[in-house]
Amino acid sequence: MKVSLIGSGNVATHLAIACVDNNIELINVYSKSFDHAKQLADTCHAIAVNSISELSPNVDFIIVSINDDALTELSEQLAGLNIPIVHTAGSTAMSVFSSSASYGVLYPLQTFSKSKSVNSKDVPFLLEANTDILLNSLKLFCTQLGANYTLANSEQRLHLHIAAVFACNFSNHMYSIAEQLMAQHQLPFDLLKPLILETAHKIEKLSPIAAQTGPAKRHDVLTMQKHLEALTQNPELFDLYKSISEGIEKNQNS
Repeated sequence: MKVSLIGSGNVATHLAIACVDNNIELINVYSKSFDHAKQLADTCHAIAVNSISELSPNVDFIIVSINDDALTELSEQLAGLNIPIVHTAGSTAMSVFSSSASYGVLYPLQTFSKSKSVNSKDVPFLLEANTDILLNSLKLFCTQLGANYTLANSEQRLHLHIAAVFACNFSNHMYSIAEQLMAQHQLPFDLLKPLILETAHKIEKLSPIAAQTGPAKRHDVLTMQKHLEALTQNPELFDLYKSISEGIEKNQNS
């Protein structure tokens, strides 16, 4: 299997490395920054190109992994290529590339950072395509990576992405708040890591509602009042703590 890549960010980098590790030939890499494209291409035995017109037509499809907001503009540049195009965005509809003859989505449901490796076998992919031929190519791509895949239309993927933001991005923001609170009182964030990991492991066997603990779950009013009093000097955290606690109580009673 042969693919090319547009993009050089976190997702693009991990997909490129996954291709190399699983005998998928990466032909070209294109990015707005040629230096970034060349750096990634050199790592993956591919050829960096200066323009979209230089992308080789001899590939199964081109993977576009760039900022969601830039997809519409890029779609106009790709319209003249007679090559299947797929993007990796969670919230952008497949139809953004409808000016191309063959287009689809290869959305990896995972959080990526260049500094931390991710095994492609642990990444579920959401697939969508406007032709059976391209859809079968995307299935083969995932199979070659050893990854699981699920078919999902653009509306389903949008709501999945919203859920992923709550589960991942918002949770990580909570870790950041916790780290700041710990630092303010000369306590190491490492103290919280076993708790964070145990909370994550629980949902492998329990539903999130069943795994819920804490003062809001117990309706421990006195403890919550103490917490809120301690947060009075920080109105944003006061409101956030209160809102989330009310949400937990409502969720437990529904």
